[in-house]
Amino acid sequence: MSENNVVKELYKIIEERKGNPIEGSYTSYLFEEGIDKILKKVGEESAEVIISSKNEEPKETIGEISDLFYHTLVLMVLKGIKVEDVVAELEKRRGKICNKKQKREDIEGIH
Repeated sequence: MSENNVVKELYKIIEERKGNPIEGSYTSYLFEEGIDKILKKVGEESAEVIISSKNEEPKETIGEISDLFYHTLVLMVLKGIKVEDVVAELEKRRGKICNKKQKREDIEGIH
């Protein structure tokens, strides 16, 4: 199974939990709690990715990235954003060359 299929499969499961909550399901719990809880988890997992990366713990970092990815998918389902939407945006960005953002002082004319 390709990586893209795994992501789509997980997305479908999350969508299913949103529409048909299951007692004891963590995903169902997140949807019951709503946007604030989901965003809190995305923020927590982002911080944990940063900390595990800084500590140079590859296995831990992989787990934290997976947690972040999962919670981001929950957010995507809540907001009606499809995996294909993100893939299309990434494909669009892949074609850009020399797209480095300017430094703030360059933008404001400060040298």
